[in-house]
Amino acid sequence: MKRIRCPRCDQFITFDEQKYQDGEKLIFVCPHCGKQFGIRLGISNTPDRQGKAVDKKAQKENFGSIVVIENVFQYKQVIHLQKGDNVIGRYMKGNPINCPIETSDPSIDMTHCILNVSSNKNGKLKYTLRDGPSNTGTFVDNEILDDRERRVLNDESLFTIGATSIILLTADHKE
Repeated sequence: MKRIRCPRCDQFITFDEQKYQDGEKLIFVCPHCGKQFGIRLGISNTPDRQGKAVDKKAQKENFGSIVVIENVFQYKQVIHLQKGDNVIGRYMKGNPINCPIETSDPSIDMTHCILNVSSNKNGKLKYTLRDGPSNTGTFVDNEILDDRERRVLNDESLFTIGATSIILLTADHKE
């Protein structure tokens, strides 16, 4: 099953993509607002969420990713990280964060936490997590981070924001 967003009201529409072939054009009518729109399977021409041009060189570099798992719906999202600050929070149009989570979890703030990717003296990537500050806190190993606390994370570290679990997969992650 695949989920798409209505361009007018931002509500999700679910459909079975296995019934269609790549390149096929589908027309939807949003059951919430009545907006009619089309998509073409397997082809995306949308810019990134903030409307910035995507740097092809940076796209090829691997700085790791986070796997977001909503506890209520088990809907999985994979968000690729960039070097520097990766601001994690709730997706909303106009929110200028670079790691937006599409969620119905009301306990995730617009700017919930920040995962910094940097290089140490040996050139190895280092992952440091800090709270946003958020209203509900950021938890690592079931311990809440203090307002100014920074926690170094390793491959497959688990952290929680609101009721949503996130797993860090570093650039060195082995499948």
